[in-house]
Amino acid sequence: MFQTLAYYSSVFHKEFVGYTSDKLQKLGINFGSVFFLIYVGNHPGCTPSELTKALQMDWGHSQRSVTKMVNEGFMTKDKCGRIYHLNLTEKGQQAFQVSHQVFFDWDKEKLKALTDAECRQLFELLQKAAMGKKDVKDV
Repeated sequence: MFQTLAYYSSVFHKEFVGYTSDKLQKLGINFGSVFFLIYVGNHPGCTPSELTKALQMDWGHSQRSVTKMVNEGFMTKDKCGRIYHLNLTEKGQQAFQVSHQVFFDWDKEKLKALTDAECRQLFELLQKAAMGKKDVKDV
């Protein structure tokens, strides 16, 4: 087909969404929630504002997602003074562990044809392209 980054990005995205959805559906997590779960798992006690900014999400979408995760028992939203803090519940911690592992498992599956050196080179080049830098050492 096309030899473009956009084409391969689309292929990988579609495959990754399918892979993660299949693995996480059993836990009651959808693909859209996984990044909220991982962020809060890596930043316990963060505020909804910090989460929204870090994930570069629309405020309304972010708040609806957080509310849904709180209602489904994956997350708590505790008020401390005028600020809310987000934390994972025990159910959320279990889902976080599985969600986090899905990324590594998918990479391992997709990159198995590459050597370790090729994987390092691939990630260096992707980082360079993502950051728009001419020299990867600047990153």
